[in-house]
Amino acid sequence: MEHEAHTADSARHEAHPHDPQAHQHGPQATATWAMAVRATLHCLTGCAIGEVLGMVIGTAFGWSNLPTTVLAIVLAFFFGYSLTLRGVLKAGVGLHAAVRVALAADTLSIAVMELIDNGVLVLWPGAMDAGLDTVLFWVSLAISLVLAFLVTTPVNKWMIGRGKGHAVVHEYHH
Repeated sequence: MEHEAHTADSARHEAHPHDPQAHQHGPQATATWAMAVRATLHCLTGCAIGEVLGMVIGTAFGWSNLPTTVLAIVLAFFFGYSLTLRGVLKAGVGLHAAVRVALAADTLSIAVMELIDNGVLVLWPGAMDAGLDTVLFWVSLAISLVLAFLVTTPVNKWMIGRGKGHAVVHEYHH
C-alpha cells in the first residue's frame, strides 16, 4: 500500500512537475458512493472483458481450468489497466507516468474483484466445468461479477477517500 502511494505521488509529480499538490498525501476529494460505483463499474468492465475472453480462449484451445483461469485473470488486469491508461494518456500524461497512475489506481480494485469473482466460480458446484454454451456458465459468471462489484465498491470508496485508487485518475480529468 505504501509503495502504491509513493508510485501514485511520483506519477502525479512527473505529470505535473510544478503542481505543489503533486506531493500531497491523504484525501484528495470527498469520497461518495457515486464515485465508488463509477470506479467499480470501470473496473468491472475491464475485468468482465478479460474474464470472458480468457474463458473463450481457454475453452477454444481445450485447456483445463487452471490455465484458463490464469489467462482470464491476466486478461482482466490487462483490460482493466488498459481502460485507465487510455483515459490518462488522453489527458496528455506521458506513457511512463500514465502506466504508474494506472497501476496505482487499479491494482487493489482489480485484485479484489478477481479474488471474489474467481472465488465464487471455484466454490459454485459445476461452474468451473460448465461450457460456454450452458446457462450455468453465464449465470454463475454474472452472479460472480455482481458479487465482486458489491465487495469492491466499498474498497474503492475507502481508497478514493484517502486520495488513492481512482481518486488518482480523476486528477487527470480536467
